Amino acid sequence: MHTESNWITTPITADIMRGALDLEHTAHGVLPHRLPARARAQCADGQLAMAESQPSGVRLVFRTRATAVELDTLPTKRVYVGAPPRPDGVYDLLVDGRLAGRAGVTGGNTLTIDLTTGSAKSEPGPVGTLRFTDLPDGAKDVEIWLPHNETTELVALRTDAPVEPVRDRGRKVWLHHGSSISHGSDAAGPTAIWPALAASLAGVELINLGLGGSALLDPFTARALRDTPADLISVKIGINLVNADLMRLRAFAPAVHGFLDTIREGRPTTPLLVVSPILCPIHEDTPGPSAPDLTDLGTGHLRFRAMGNPAEVASGKLTLGVIRDELARIVEQRAAEDPNLHYLDGRDLYGEGDSAELPLPDQLHPDAATHRRIGERFADLVFTGNGVFTARRT
Repeated sequence: MHTESNWITTPITADIMRGALDLEHTAHGVLPHRLPARARAQCADGQLAMAESQPSGVRLVFRTRATAVELDTLPTKRVYVGAPPRPDGVYDLLVDGRLAGRAGVTGGNTLTIDLTTGSAKSEPGPVGTLRFTDLPDGAKDVEIWLPHNETTELVALRTDAPVEPVRDRGRKVWLHHGSSISHGSDAAGPTAIWPALAASLAGVELINLGLGGSALLDPFTARALRDTPADLISVKIGINLVNADLMRLRAFAPAVHGFLDTIREGRPTTPLLVVSPILCPIHEDTPGPSAPDLTDLGTGHLRFRAMGNPAEVASGKLTLGVIRDELARIVEQRAAEDPNLHYLDGRDLYGEGDSAELPLPDQLHPDAATHRRIGERFADLVFTGNGVFTARRT
């Protein structure tokens, strides 16, 4: 049994953190952010603030001989009025790259959201402790992947043996941006989101800028991609622009060009992959916005509906079909002068056959099995053979 004198407390600093672009020092400890402070200061949207502070793809990584690890955290739990309680966020423990444990943390702050009014109320709560014991003896690389869907302040890291940063493994860094699907909505855990699965299969280091509800061609996101060191970059564009009903066709193409121009200012020759939306039947030919169907919220079932009219496409409203056509055209046009720019149709990751077998449970987001399929497909199409991120091409 461990006593207080057995534990070694290690400061939580950038040298043992992967996947975060900024660490904010709070009254309790450290809050990882997936957008830098300058970007956060340029947008007051609450959805973006919640999404970028949820540490999807963020993990503590260190080398140690410890057989026990404790992590004090202050999570922020979401409660939806009229819905059953959500499960606690999941922490995944990897030892030498293999999943060795999975646990949650109770307590924490509470954010109560009323979907009928759009209001939200915050209440403070206590710090909780995550414990992993019986780790194998000997020196090993340990990773603790933080909950992909739960804002998490890191308060203290304790181990029963010293900790040191992991030496550079020589892996390529893959920087990815997308919507809630890339963020990991409805995945089983932080290493089970499709970008994490693809990164694991490909042997690359992931920085995940999947931002639920916020893949909106924001200039500050493009600048974050531009300014983040990476060997490979992918941007998945489309679904949020439709379900937010954010812009019309006239604005869309120049916005995509501007987004890519900004990335290329800092990464002129880095392999850059533009990925169009996966199949989403409600928005293939019907514009947004999307609206939640709260009929079965009390049983824990939330679904979404497309509220636009297909006839509005003629006046410039966006559908996923329109977006795919435009993205393919834009990439073809730019690739004539940018041989490191590539396009992937999202339906190659999840298309009609997949939809028939594994329908989107809420009409927008994939379940755990579908995350695995998308991750495996992406790794196979992009990181192997003649894929655009293979070593031969990079």
